[in-house]
Amino acid sequence: MKIISFYKNEKQLIERAASGNRDAQQRLYEKFAPKMLGVCRRYIKDLQFAEDVMVNGFVKVFQGLETFRHQGSFEGWIKKIMIRESISYLRKQQFVVYDDTVYERHGGKSVSDASSKLDIEYIQTMIDALPEGYRTVFVLYAVEGYKHQEIAEMLSITESTSKSQLFKARKLLQQSLKKQNIIGYGTE
Repeated sequence: MKIISFYKNEKQLIERAASGNRDAQQRLYEKFAPKMLGVCRRYIKDLQFAEDVMVNGFVKVFQGLETFRHQGSFEGWIKKIMIRESISYLRKQQFVVYDDTVYERHGGKSVSDASSKLDIEYIQTMIDALPEGYRTVFVLYAVEGYKHQEIAEMLSITESTSKSQLFKARKLLQQSLKKQNIIGYGTE
């Protein structure tokens, strides 16, 4: 079976979707939804809530398509919307905690019991186990590549708080990885 492309390029597809063409919107959704769910999932532990955030993000994407000027990556533009939507969700749920005492309450202990094999799922589980504030800053900085100043503006925190949250998130992840290595080699 040969697949016939109805749209010669992404720009044409975006323009049709912006004009309200449901088929074009569906094609954009199908093309970008898996990656964008991954973006939302990095911030939100629960898959169903991450899916809800992604769908709300796509509503905003389709409402704002006419503002996209084709001057950069369309995927990057969508990704920014998904990140902002995820952060907005976390704020509404009041899950994001930027509290220096969180680290002490966790006692610097491992954030997760590890299986014998480190894989993407396990790493995501370790990231999920971080306190919400730590995880949000960690993902924005280490995964998305934002600078501390940008993170501070997005989250309405100070730049030094962003740096502190990242440091503490890394520390908890390192402790968890260290414990994984000990367990993995059977020395504990």
